[in-house]
Amino acid sequence: MERKDRVVVSDISLNFGGTVALSNVSLSIKENEILSLIGPNGSGKTSLLNSITGYYSPQRGSIIYDGKELIGLPSHKIARLGIARSFQKVELFTHLSVVDNLMVARHNRMRQGIFSGPIYFGPARAQETKHRRIVEEVIDFMELEQVRKEPVGNLPYGMRKRIGVARALAMEPDVLLLDEPMAGMNVEEKEDLVRFVLDIYKGARFGYESTFLNSGVRSIVLIEHDMGIVMDISQRIVVLDFGVKIADGSPQGIANNPQVIKAYLGEEV
Repeated sequence: MERKDRVVVSDISLNFGGTVALSNVSLSIKENEILSLIGPNGSGKTSLLNSITGYYSPQRGSIIYDGKELIGLPSHKIARLGIARSFQKVELFTHLSVVDNLMVARHNRMRQGIFSGPIYFGPARAQETKHRRIVEEVIDFMELEQVRKEPVGNLPYGMRKRIGVARALAMEPDVLLLDEPMAGMNVEEKEDLVRFVLDIYKGARFGYESTFLNSGVRSIVLIEHDMGIVMDISQRIVVLDFGVKIADGSPQGIANNPQVIKAYLGEEV
């Protein structure tokens, strides 16, 4: 069955002075898929995610999500539309607890203003209760219960990477972008995070009822260098090299693509 396009990237080019980060890149992010984005370091993978999420503004092309042009929109408005991401580097408030870091991620969905918030009754109290319930569901889902009150700065690197994914998930995205979420992890930590990614993709974990999962991550984009993981969990793979898309296809097709082998995978696949 043909999957519906969630995000359509058309002929985007991004330059920094004389440096070309992306050149006429086109691709789609489809519904109900894990799309992996691979390529050598410096190939433009993170630049593409930064363009989709409003951190960079391409000089040409378009990025359409749900009928809306994303180029020119600020990142917080794009997040509110339904696109959330984790970052290659751990971008968390290290002095805040895990719970508080996830609550910060909910601010885009908060509707009460500064006058009703401090009074803390009626709509403001109901809103706080709702947001905390979602955060607690994410903590439960990502198995963070034992560290929920710990300052993030006290936690090991692998756990902080998991919290980065949890924070993106707490935004209840339609499209979830994961920028090297497993970088720097040991084998056990990678296996755990792969399990979480697959559970998010399936929409529920072992029959677990969840508001944020029922509202639905419909698409996942993964930047990852571990080709074993990429080949195992992806429905489709896009390959970038020097800012140019050189391949787009199934894991098997990518593994056997001579241009991809030469640019990135090497002779042994």
